[in-house]
Amino acid sequence: MELQLGKSYDELEIGEEACFTKTITETDVYLFAGISGDFNPLHLNEEYAKQTPFKTRIAHGALPQSLIAPVMGMQLPGMGTILVEITTRFKAPTYFGDTITATARVAEKLEEKKWVKMALTWTNQRGETVAEGEAVVIPPPKGE
Repeated sequence: MELQLGKSYDELEIGEEACFTKTITETDVYLFAGISGDFNPLHLNEEYAKQTPFKTRIAHGALPQSLIAPVMGMQLPGMGTILVEITTRFKAPTYFGDTITATARVAEKLEEKKWVKMALTWTNQRGETVAEGEAVVIPPPKGE
């Protein structure tokens, strides 16, 4: 079976972007708690969450953040990409039922190492930015 690798350093262009969209469900939050080991009552206990500034349960910040993985690993640059670094600043909570779109855009090509800097944004269904950041990736090698 031959793998279809993503775009190589030379094939990528500044400004190219791709996105992935998913609605965050209660099941997603509970599964993420089990996977991550983070059982903070802010995510799982409605009575506790009512006493917080959010007034209801919210998703773990890393849950919507993880939606960037199918973008960079499957679309842009795509299969074979290696993530070197990621930074994220959370700007708003993600509530159960929010539909989050994770977007990665080629922001800079780092010639010396043939790495790429990606600008990252996460928005909800109301167009509000819930997080932003950047990543440095090693694109896959050029295919034959």
